[in-house]
Amino acid sequence: MSTDELFTNPYSPWMNGSGMDGDVVLSSRVRLARNFSDIPFPNRANLAQLSEVKAMMQEILPELEDITDKPYQCLPIDELTNLERKVLIEKHLISNNHIENPEHRALVVSDDRKVSIMINEEDHLRIQCMVSGLDLAVPLELASKIDDTIESKLDIAFNEKMGYLTSCPTNLGTGLRASVMVHLPGLVFTQQIGKIMNASPQLGLAVRGLYGEGTEVIGNIFQISNQLTLGFNEQEIMDNLTSAVLEIIMHERAARKALMTYSAERLSDQVWRAFGILKYARSVSANEALSLLSKVRLGIDTKMITEVAAKSFTELLVSSRTNYLKNLQENENLSQNEIDKERAKTIRETLEKFKVVRE
Repeated sequence: MSTDELFTNPYSPWMNGSGMDGDVVLSSRVRLARNFSDIPFPNRANLAQLSEVKAMMQEILPELEDITDKPYQCLPIDELTNLERKVLIEKHLISNNHIENPEHRALVVSDDRKVSIMINEEDHLRIQCMVSGLDLAVPLELASKIDDTIESKLDIAFNEKMGYLTSCPTNLGTGLRASVMVHLPGLVFTQQIGKIMNASPQLGLAVRGLYGEGTEVIGNIFQISNQLTLGFNEQEIMDNLTSAVLEIIMHERAARKALMTYSAERLSDQVWRAFGILKYARSVSANEALSLLSKVRLGIDTKMITEVAAKSFTELLVSSRTNYLKNLQENENLSQNEIDKERAKTIRETLEKFKVVRE
């Protein structure tokens, strides 16, 4: 995939819906925080030191390509347009924090988009691997291979007592942050989501919005991740998160079953109204789109709607976003009315693209 396609093609591997428990879990991601010895953390480093970090990573890109058998690109954040930076956030490749001070920040991304490495975000390196469905083992294995290669070539900050040294104390130890993106309309509609939110901190988990820390929950999509890494090994972190997510999956499916049993007519009306609006509307706002898409996806997962594939939902999580649409039009100054019209058009075309053809 070319650099241009990175900003104009919404697809990423986590969208394909092939993973386990894909009716509830959209994706699984593993992120490793790493820093170089003898170089201050990014928030304390000067521009020369930040530049040195970026140069060191560019030198070992061929080594990383040998692991995944895929080429990598290194995109300097300060050379991207404002819209391109925001599209990368909407595609879950970088964070909001990564674009605040773009000079000497960069993104290393594999051609298949399964691997992305943020350079000079909160830490020198944030190694990220993302897959479809509930499967933390595969991204952890890939991230660990990349980490091992980097450590074999460069000196990583590590302390025998505290483990990997990171800019945020909550990442000390393994430096591992595992997260799972889940779609929980059943728990939201039955007003049980509060129990999940309240219980999560007691289990050492954080529950956040679609784009992670500091973002709102829209479209009934949540990101669930481990809060602490110090004092736990990688397997313990993975097992704890997986166990909690499996419990949430069970409750979500029970909530959907209850809706189908006791509120079938009301649910059917909401699902088909949402589908009708998205299929025919000529103007749709960003938050309205995700709210309606959530209902349509619930209709697909409960077999109410059989004429469109579930993959339409995950693709539209990117292709219906405001900055993605502005970038496609190469116009940052589109009016709200123009954006909402483009969004409605994109949704109509995507639903048609993923229409299920029956023989």
